[in-house]
Amino acid sequence: MVNLIGTYECKADAKGRLMMPAPLKKQLTSVLEEGFVLKRAVFQPCLELYPMSEWNLLMQKVNKLNRFVKKNNDFIRRFTAGVKMVELDTSGRLLIPKDLHSFAGIKNEIVLSSAVNIVEIWDKESYEKAIDDATVDFAQLAEEVMGNDNGDVDDIS
Repeated sequence: MVNLIGTYECKADAKGRLMMPAPLKKQLTSVLEEGFVLKRAVFQPCLELYPMSEWNLLMQKVNKLNRFVKKNNDFIRRFTAGVKMVELDTSGRLLIPKDLHSFAGIKNEIVLSSAVNIVEIWDKESYEKAIDDATVDFAQLAEEVMGNDNGDVDDIS
């Protein structure tokens, strides 16, 4: 499993390419040759970049859904809409396809934000708004998500 760290700012060129920041590229060294899957995020107007190994793990879960149940089939269709296989070119650039570029509202300035095992790709203005909006209830969210786990003594305190 890949565990990524950091938030990085960069710019998209006229063709929609972005230079992968060196610290992030270094963290992805072990998975660069496998390539990546780029998709629309479910809950936010951003893109998600999955190392192929992480995408395959996710697809193992999705493939367990019964396709003869309409809501499962609808979910799979929507979840995989616009999914693209991508890789870094020899210069270390990532090309964001036009349809995904439009979905995320990416202009020129981009934020790449690690989200545990994937990278979120945001238009900078949208990212800053999402962070500002989330700040208001982050304490309550943290308590709801992490505060009810009273498992092992060695867990996060």
